[in-house]
Amino acid sequence: MPITYNVHSGIQLENDIRFTLEVFPNNPHIKAAGQMITDSDSNAFIYLLEDETEYHYLKFGQEVWPLLVNTLKAVEDPSLQIGEKELTLLGFKEELNMLIFNIEGNDNYGADFSRAVEEAFSEILKA
Repeated sequence: MPITYNVHSGIQLENDIRFTLEVFPNNPHIKAAGQMITDSDSNAFIYLLEDETEYHYLKFGQEVWPLLVNTLKAVEDPSLQIGEKELTLLGFKEELNMLIFNIEGNDNYGADFSRAVEEAFSEILKA
């Protein structure tokens, strides 16, 4: 069964964006899957992690959306700090960018979620 890890914080040092977890996965085989989906009921973006048997979810709620906006303006994909280990979230920027442009004006994701995304990512959507 997939495990959901909630991302509540991160840091930005110039173009280097690093998200942190309060609860660390106890799985040395976990890696970036390079895919992102949404959880419109929770107003969140979900980045997929995988191990040798299944996917796990890295959930980005609205409290970190301002950092997601900065991520889209950065040069490189962000990373996830897991204890002493750093995991690059491959394909993160491309996947997130694709999603926000797909969500814009699309109430299939739910009107509240679409509106929240349009507001939070307005700077990116206008560019």
